[in-house]
Amino acid sequence: MVDSTFLDAIRWTDDGLVPAIAQDATSGRILMMAWMNRESLQLTADEGRAVYWSRSRQQLWRKGESSGHVQRVSEIRLDCDEDVIVLQVEQLGGMACHTGRESCFYRVLKDGQWVSVDPVIKDPKEIYS
Repeated sequence: MVDSTFLDAIRWTDDGLVPAIAQDATSGRILMMAWMNRESLQLTADEGRAVYWSRSRQQLWRKGESSGHVQRVSEIRLDCDEDVIVLQVEQLGGMACHTGRESCFYRVLKDGQWVSVDPVIKDPKEIYS
């Protein structure tokens, strides 16, 4: 188990959470943003796999537990304000988004409209059946 004193340096929200950005360790592309609590960050450090806190389900969420699209963590970074985590990850299966895309950030603002610019790699119905 990784020494948990590193958790004390983080400026947690009033709800005990910190935003966590998953970034592809090779390409640098931002894949997704999720929330972590102390337990999920500790488990991520211990297991070398991204574990988040699902606010909607109010439970731990091991990325890929239902889709198989696990995030192997190579590095955990803390920003200068100590209130945002960046995970450098290897995204297994090539998809981080529940919509079947590589990244959750697949829309671009063009002429005042959000336009989808990234393809669906796999139909979500096939991923979450």
